Amino acid sequence: MADTAQRFNLQSSTNSSTHSSFIEDVLASQGLLTSQQLDFIKNEAKRRQESTEKILSQMGWVNEEQLVAAKGKIIGVPYVDPAQQPISPEVLAYLPEEVARRFTVIPIAREKDTIAVAMVDPLDLQVLEFIEKKSGLAVRPYIATSQSIQRAVAEQYSRGLSFEVGEALKEAAPGLTAPLTIQTEVSGILGEAPVARIVSTLLEYGIKVRASDIHIEPLENETRIRYRIDGILHEKLILPRRIHDAIVSRIKILGNMKIDEKRLPQDARFNFKIGQEDLDLRLSTMPTAYGEKVVMRLLKKTGGVPSLPELGLRGIAIKHLEENIARPHGIILVCGPTGSGKTTTLYAILSKLNSTKVNIMTLEDPIEYQIAGVNQVQVNLQAGLTFASGLRSFLRQDPNIIMVGEIRDTETTELAIQAALTGHLVFSTLHTNDAAGALPRLLDMQAEPYLIASTVTCVVGQRVVRRICSACRYPKPPTEEILAGIKKDLEGIYKFEKGKQVTFYAGKGCRECNNTGYLGRIGIFEVLVVSEKVSRMVLSHEPAMVIASQAISEGMIAMKQDGFLKVIEGVTTIEEVLRVAEE
Repeated sequence: MADTAQRFNLQSSTNSSTHSSFIEDVLASQGLLTSQQLDFIKNEAKRRQESTEKILSQMGWVNEEQLVAAKGKIIGVPYVDPAQQPISPEVLAYLPEEVARRFTVIPIAREKDTIAVAMVDPLDLQVLEFIEKKSGLAVRPYIATSQSIQRAVAEQYSRGLSFEVGEALKEAAPGLTAPLTIQTEVSGILGEAPVARIVSTLLEYGIKVRASDIHIEPLENETRIRYRIDGILHEKLILPRRIHDAIVSRIKILGNMKIDEKRLPQDARFNFKIGQEDLDLRLSTMPTAYGEKVVMRLLKKTGGVPSLPELGLRGIAIKHLEENIARPHGIILVCGPTGSGKTTTLYAILSKLNSTKVNIMTLEDPIEYQIAGVNQVQVNLQAGLTFASGLRSFLRQDPNIIMVGEIRDTETTELAIQAALTGHLVFSTLHTNDAAGALPRLLDMQAEPYLIASTVTCVVGQRVVRRICSACRYPKPPTEEILAGIKKDLEGIYKFEKGKQVTFYAGKGCRECNNTGYLGRIGIFEVLVVSEKVSRMVLSHEPAMVIASQAISEGMIAMKQDGFLKVIEGVTTIEEVLRVAEE
């Protein structure tokens, strides 16, 4: 037993040199008990011949978490709240749920050959030895309240992927030694039901965590499952490599893909319903060194399109944009890299303009959201329906407003300009870093400068940043260096009050936000109006930097400045703005 205690690095209450031996003394040193309360507890314990811990609980002067944390200090074991942190399915898999419930313990992390375990009694050496044998790893105990462990066990084992997938794997792969392949048969050596359940569980979990994409990636010895949540990829599950082909085949069946074609990329889409949620799934397979990688894009059919203010547009930016979309003709471009929310912005604009008095036609690749009353057309390259050919046909459909998913080539550029010149309002997207860069890009596509200057009325540049989680938001004063930089960038835009401390915010990380500190996203924007001076710059082939400077002098708020304003408002963090908007 002594060897075990040494291995687990536990300190007893009698040999702790850094902390007081009594709970009430520790609590008093932390400012949680007054000197009067401390004296009362000590005297009452002597009078009643009861433990101070019991008297403290009865008096209610400290809560259970504070009491347990103090006990942890005495025995030299760190306190943790397992209910407030995500636990990966791989870690949960080291201890079955029934063991966790029986001993009121839960594994919380693994580092090399050691597993960290939250326990009510970290000095229970029999339980520690049992966990060590069960997991095959050395144990590092943490102290936690019984209630927090029970809550974590109930939520993590049921919410996590490992339990459902683990159960399905027990059925799916008993005694299998060779990698599995399913060719044209749905069933075979590996039954369909467990694999179908694994795929269904992956999708259900994606909905729970608000993922936009699910990546199923074959590695050399395992299959990795990652979810893109608020624009960032998170690894959530590792599966045995031998069932990878079966999972890919199941997904291919759902999307009516060719199961036996593994050498070429394939694309498909299908509908999926979970409870009340209707999902449109876009599938993409790609042959890699270790097998086929699958990416599933999750698109909710319910929920509607956000309004422009909900996207994050405000002030002078939304004023300029609304003025230009109210015009009967012209070209309005939305710019940014892939995944910056360009299509969502276009949908928000179309929803605002949508009425029975106008004929709106869109040409998209693919159609991501369906808007009632709007004629949406899907690009079909195999049938010869491209952006250019579709746009040419649109002009014979008597449209008022045309939305082209992307301006990719010279032909599409020329047709968009012709549509604007003949009295149509045209919306499209371009892959440029900022709003000013869109105008030189059109020149690169051989568009005539005088036509660009006379048709393009407004350019929107945008990025998306993660919102701070409102459940765990806390004030975080900026450093003098960061504050000085922001004041310089916002000079003439935002007035800082003299003598008043500026407070930024951040997220601590909680169960609501999957311990990231962020929940949801919002856009940061710049809206460039093509004024007379900007038009002359286009005609004289001025570079994007010069055009941007002119637009700012005319009142445009740059994207980074809009981000800093949202930092001051407590919507996002300085790190997020710099991550997406830094040149």
